[in-house]
Amino acid sequence: MRILLVEDEPTIAEFLKRHLEEKCFVVDHAADGEVGSFAARTNEYDLVLLDNLLPKKSGLDVIGEIRSRGRHVPILVISVRGDIEAKVELLNAGADDYLAKPFSFDELLARMGALLRRPNHVAKTVQQVGDLTLNEATYEVKRQKRDIALTRKEFALLRYLMRNESIVLSRAMLLEHVWDMDTDPFSNTVEAHIASLRKKVDAPFSRKLIQTVQGRGYKITG
Repeated sequence: MRILLVEDEPTIAEFLKRHLEEKCFVVDHAADGEVGSFAARTNEYDLVLLDNLLPKKSGLDVIGEIRSRGRHVPILVISVRGDIEAKVELLNAGADDYLAKPFSFDELLARMGALLRRPNHVAKTVQQVGDLTLNEATYEVKRQKRDIALTRKEFALLRYLMRNESIVLSRAMLLEHVWDMDTDPFSNTVEAHIASLRKKVDAPFSRKLIQTVQGRGYKITG
């Protein structure tokens, strides 16, 4: 899942980006409100983590611009301002939740999980396609009770495919949701990771789940 982190404090940004990536999230980072607002309005994200006190544009301004464009991406505000008036103002502007600094990473993950389980997101923790299962909570992947070891990027790619079972996903869609904005769109990273997944998920088994749809993209079907 792809997250936009809008945070101007380098230490906090580095900490959150590193630990979220360890949890198999794809994280784009913006260091000010202007860049963050533009990114949120021009890219597809599953969730925005937004500091309120930012250079160039405040979190309140960013929320207003995102919502004015009809974007319904969940927004979780993280800020040192913990007063009730600030919370009410941000929530009324369109934020979905508010977490005051300092906070624990576990609480952040729990609040993110709650937002991502809302009706417009997939609620299941365990994805299943045919005899293949993927547990998003434990990061375990099994096929016919056999454990399959994946890298973080392979796990994220397989998760996105399984969340969209039987839907043809273009190369651009995979880049949009599984890789960050620094990825070279002309590289062969998608093809290389699909090939690696096939070796681990399909090659040892008679039934092949990951399919190429010529000229359109890829899909997984049970």
